[in-house]
Amino acid sequence: MKKETRTVVYDDELQIEAYRFEGIVQPFPNHFHEYYVIGFVENGQRVLFCKNQEYTITKGDIVLFNPGDNHACVQSDDGTLDYRGFNITKEVMLDLAAEVTGRMELPVFSTNVIFDEEVACYLHPLHELVMKGYCEFGKEENLLLLISLLIQRYGQTSPSCIPECREEIEKACDFIEQHYADRIYLVQICRHTGLSKSTLLRAFTKSKGVTPYSYLVNIRIGKAKKLLEQGVPPIEAAMQTGFSDQSHFTNYFNRFIGLAPGLYRDIFLEKESAKEEMSNE
Repeated sequence: MKKETRTVVYDDELQIEAYRFEGIVQPFPNHFHEYYVIGFVENGQRVLFCKNQEYTITKGDIVLFNPGDNHACVQSDDGTLDYRGFNITKEVMLDLAAEVTGRMELPVFSTNVIFDEEVACYLHPLHELVMKGYCEFGKEENLLLLISLLIQRYGQTSPSCIPECREEIEKACDFIEQHYADRIYLVQICRHTGLSKSTLLRAFTKSKGVTPYSYLVNIRIGKAKKLLEQGVPPIEAAMQTGFSDQSHFTNYFNRFIGLAPGLYRDIFLEKESAKEEMSNE
């Protein structure tokens, strides 16, 4: 049987708790929390009882518990449960909801079990960033986009009108391009543009087709490519372009370019070597 592991990380910047359970067989009795729970089933199948309703939850399902929602669950197959999630206090959720809706009101999620691939696309990378201790503003960006989507689809409706803010978005791009090698915070871009975090994220994504953090990563990868083409070692290219470490750099470079940074650099080293050989003939 798979070894049981439980890992919990508290993120001081976001003030949320992330946890990862693997190989769990333990049933959970009927209980409730005073905080919000957003969870994702990685593997396994369980029967969940929540507010007098019964659900079968399986791989890919997302659970949403409001504070006070009583729930219990038990494994319903011969396997084990792999699960990741977030605990968010009411105080933090109130701030997040105010940021994305403009109203100081706690959201109430209307359903406890959902299957939503777009929500998972924000939840999963956010969880990885928190668990690995990264300090980039992409972490906060993912959290705000996650909460905004959850409230819009399963709770109170957030405003649907997305302002264009063309001039402010160009200011944001200029700021990112000037400071790509630094550790940038979302609040810095907001101060530079005069936009709230929620307005910036929505208007920027509408205008550029990517989020501010994705834009930053694209700029960094472009700069890193030029350095690698000049023969700069990957670890130095990572440091010069603002990546927190070489592993972080390698993951993004692979995702965007399809090659490891070292292999990409070798292509240009081989070209230079071939040119030198031809000139010496």
